[in-house]
Amino acid sequence: MKEGQGSALDPLGPEAPDPHLFERLGPWPASRKVAVAVSGGADSMCLALLTSRWGYPIAIIVDHGLRPESADEAALTAARLARIGVPSHTTRLQNLAAGTALAARARTARYAALTTAALQAGCLDLLLAHHRADQAETLLIRRAAHSGPAGLAGMAPITHSNALRIIRPLLHIPPAYLRATLRAAGVDWVEDPGNRNPDAHRTRVRTALADPDGTGPEIAALAAEARQFAAARARQDTSVAADLAATAAIYPEGFAHLRPNLPSAEALAALIQGLTGRDYKPDRIAVARLAANPAPAVLAGMRLMRAGRLGPGWLLVRESAAMQASIPAAPGTLWDHRFCISHQAELPLGTMIGALGADSAKMRRLSHLPSAVLATLPALRVNATLVAVPHIGYPDAGTCARLPIMFAPALPAAGAPFGA
Repeated sequence: MKEGQGSALDPLGPEAPDPHLFERLGPWPASRKVAVAVSGGADSMCLALLTSRWGYPIAIIVDHGLRPESADEAALTAARLARIGVPSHTTRLQNLAAGTALAARARTARYAALTTAALQAGCLDLLLAHHRADQAETLLIRRAAHSGPAGLAGMAPITHSNALRIIRPLLHIPPAYLRATLRAAGVDWVEDPGNRNPDAHRTRVRTALADPDGTGPEIAALAAEARQFAAARARQDTSVAADLAATAAIYPEGFAHLRPNLPSAEALAALIQGLTGRDYKPDRIAVARLAANPAPAVLAGMRLMRAGRLGPGWLLVRESAAMQASIPAAPGTLWDHRFCISHQAELPLGTMIGALGADSAKMRRLSHLPSAVLATLPALRVNATLVAVPHIGYPDAGTCARLPIMFAPALPAAGAPFGA
């Protein structure tokens, strides 16, 4: 809570928001400047209200433009936020036409817009308002899809994207408590008719649960089940992190140096996934075979090769043939699922980003990196002319300072434990 303010909102039940709701998800900077995704609905409005009693939020409102009244709702939401002292920024999605997989496309576009707006506001944390009923629905959806134990852990309180830390402080709180908190504070919200769309899978799951308050025994049991899976996943995450800390060194050029004895199969799979930026871990059996009997190999977009002059052990390097082709470069562009151009980059018109590739032969004198690594580095070109390779300081320090590129895969090889 901010200094000089009163106590947190009066508790409305044993699981209502409390003064320690956010602190348990720290550590946090002293200013606690965070972005909050606000749709205008009760859940996100309550999250913005609670965050304002604790830190210094900026609300990000994404106008999806799918309904004629969406712009008016975004403006109304901004006005309501202003009345509770929360500044906001509204961004409108473009070219989101009705058609196949609209919900998935809208979700992807919304998260991209939220990320861009949060970074432009100088925030590295984005708070989302998923609550206990959302968690229960997620568990049912994943159970129907035959997810394994990791998927059945549901949504985590803390996850990482390639640019932000995603925080979900309300996962254990029923939605009825959030609405009651808003009523007690005199704050209104918008009801999105899309949440009642019977064609949406999640809506059908929600209807089958028949518990809009999220306080019934079935949702409580599902949430408890998700916490049990989450605790198991957290233990596994901690073990993987310890294993990688003892056996691997990960470099900002996007490769890893491993000890002669490879890490466990689970840790090796997590490392491969982290270095490639893929959504899924590689084949479990193939990874287990490689971990037990290390040998030069290509697996899931990575090459395992002997470390050579870098010392004993092995290198895990991106496979050149599996890398993304060159794409137009802009501030914030993520290339090959792994390298992100800084939002502050000053890019020349027509810049493309792609692998250094064959041009790496001309760069040998600038770097001690193995040739296999050098060829996979991100390079900036204009009209096929090499402009910069920031990871090796080409062409000079000043140019590279204006064109920073960070190794930022969507999933860390060993980030914070999943959490329960």
